[in-house]
Amino acid sequence: MPLTRKAYRAAILHSIADPAEVGIEASYEYFEDGLLVVDNGQISALGHASELLASLPADIEITHYQDALITPGFIDTHIHLPQTGMVGAYGEQLLDWLNTYTFPCESQFADQAHAEEVAGIFIKELLRNGTTTALVFGSVHPQSVNAFFEAAQKLDLRMIAGKVMMDRNAPDYLTDTAESSYLESKALIERWHGKGRLHYAVTPRFAPTSTPEQLTLAGQLLGEYPDLYMQTHISENLQEVEWVKELFPERKGYLDVYDHYQLLSERSVFAHGVHLCDDECARLAQTGSAVAFCPTSNLFLGSGLFNLPMAEKHKLNVGLGTDVGGGTSFSLLQTLNEAYKVMQLQGARLSPFKSLYLATLGGARALRLEERIGTLQPGTDADFLVLDYNATPLLSYRLKQSKSIAETLFVLMTLGDDRTVAQTYAAGNLVHQR
Repeated sequence: MPLTRKAYRAAILHSIADPAEVGIEASYEYFEDGLLVVDNGQISALGHASELLASLPADIEITHYQDALITPGFIDTHIHLPQTGMVGAYGEQLLDWLNTYTFPCESQFADQAHAEEVAGIFIKELLRNGTTTALVFGSVHPQSVNAFFEAAQKLDLRMIAGKVMMDRNAPDYLTDTAESSYLESKALIERWHGKGRLHYAVTPRFAPTSTPEQLTLAGQLLGEYPDLYMQTHISENLQEVEWVKELFPERKGYLDVYDHYQLLSERSVFAHGVHLCDDECARLAQTGSAVAFCPTSNLFLGSGLFNLPMAEKHKLNVGLGTDVGGGTSFSLLQTLNEAYKVMQLQGARLSPFKSLYLATLGGARALRLEERIGTLQPGTDADFLVLDYNATPLLSYRLKQSKSIAETLFVLMTLGDDRTVAQTYAAGNLVHQR
């Protein structure tokens, strides 16, 4: 292939560290008139336009954006592909919601054509909202994951997904067995893991829907393939926490169930964690595991408020998750709008720079991909967004009053949504144009 080199000029902002660890000022880089240079799908230079322009060849194509901000692509650390068709379903808390809406919707993925259709819609929605990497739950059917990875591979996206493992406490039409879930997961791993920018995640839905035999085999898979991911749910809803105690009376608590079956690792991501205790946060941090903070769905399903300050105290990796369909938006900007309110309700503040961190570098660290994505550092994949300051009349008017990049960023996260994302680039390719 011929060498492709392009440059993009605009205001540019990215996180370089967690504000909770280094303070706000040291956590980001901002170039009011910045330049991003991309070579063959990777970022090769970043800096002030005035300093970099002279070093570029005369014939390089430079795209200049006015009234716009370039940021890294957003990273969604928890979302469900098969729930796209039931997002915004009325009136239940977690366990009833699963039985009333989720399981019937997921059953449709036994049909290959349906799986392919929804995978296409789902990926378009991610990219329209500026999400360039997601950690994705499939359904119990292998075809849900095959359809998703096939669609993601065509666009050279960095995506992680897995087939749900679920052999009890769910309708007969939607369960596998310990043995079949192991064999089907293994076949998907062999086919997709490490292919292009794709990765596989072992995916027991949550402790109540897996027998000890199935959880044992999930742990076995992690042992057989060293760099696999593991994703599941934990401590989302108080009823669910009680149910886990009844099902696993021999274990100390919810996290201890997963710990016992060797599912805690540097690539393990636990969604929600609303009702975790101090000891559980410490154990997650000790094992290098991460939590996906899903404010939109935690509010929508009435699950509770995630304690981010407690996670920070333990230096626990936290990413952000939309959790569609419990969450009601594919937009991480909208998700940050809700995250701010979740913190406010607990008497805590969420700075716009911590928010940016959660949606980008924090997510990359949760996924152990910070060498590849989550920043705009030279050498990383060219996954980035162009956010339009004039996306809506209100946003345009409000940003004209802004006196700092902190204010601008906060307004984007409060008033912004899919309309704010003018363009999405993945591996240097334009994959969404508004």
